[in-house]
Amino acid sequence: MSGILFLKTADLKAVTGFYLNSIGCQLWLEQPDCRIFRHGNFLLGFCRGESPETNGVLTFFYPSRDQVDNMYSALQDIAREAPRMNEKYNIYHFYAADPEGRDVEFQYFDHPLNGYLAGDDLLLTRRSMRKFLDQDVSDQMIRSVIDMTRFAPTSRNTQGFYFKIIRDSEIQRKLSELRGSSSAPIANAPLAVAICSDPEVTKRHIQDACIGAYHFMLSAWFHGLGTVWIAAMDRDDVKHMLKVPEEHYIATITPLGYPKVSFKQPPERKGVDWYIR
Repeated sequence: MSGILFLKTADLKAVTGFYLNSIGCQLWLEQPDCRIFRHGNFLLGFCRGESPETNGVLTFFYPSRDQVDNMYSALQDIAREAPRMNEKYNIYHFYAADPEGRDVEFQYFDHPLNGYLAGDDLLLTRRSMRKFLDQDVSDQMIRSVIDMTRFAPTSRNTQGFYFKIIRDSEIQRKLSELRGSSSAPIANAPLAVAICSDPEVTKRHIQDACIGAYHFMLSAWFHGLGTVWIAAMDRDDVKHMLKVPEEHYIATITPLGYPKVSFKQPPERKGVDWYIR
């Protein structure tokens, strides 16, 4: 949590209904004469006052144009105009007004962003990505992803997993052909990453590598990068190509890049009770 924006309102009931029902915020905290709403990692508070504070713009941003369009469809009656592209700032957006006349903006950034996802958004929206933009991923970005990944838990804190960065397009092509359509995404991204472990460092090298691999995928998604778990790559021909020692373990090789597609809804899942045995 980084902070809360508080505004005075003369009609707490109206703004509560608007931000909960029309915007889709969650009620994060309810206090006497105050309500604090949560939208992603944005905390917005309203407290009763004699007159409403209406200066400035409240901006809610979304990971895709489709979601901005969905908000416009829901708020069309109070929208100032239809969504449009702002070429100067490279954003797709529209404006509406809340019940007290505040400017509320709904926008999509049409360019990569630094990490911003809240914890629940990170866990609920990560998806397997198989198509990627023709856009390079900088070495600094990769280091940032790995910097967060290194805090993954390991057996006895041995920290026995490591990464092989694959930027050779010919090697990516060969890897992509090993398992047919299952491994094909490796060739679709600007690079691939193998997550490996050393059994001399940790006796739980398989578990540690798999935990490290999933942390890598979450960290990548936090940084706006897509991945997909390519299984069954712990094989001698792969290790020879990547110069990984034969006794080491390869948990997965994932393509890594900026996603070419976005998804409107989280994937369908069974109810909580099904998972509790």
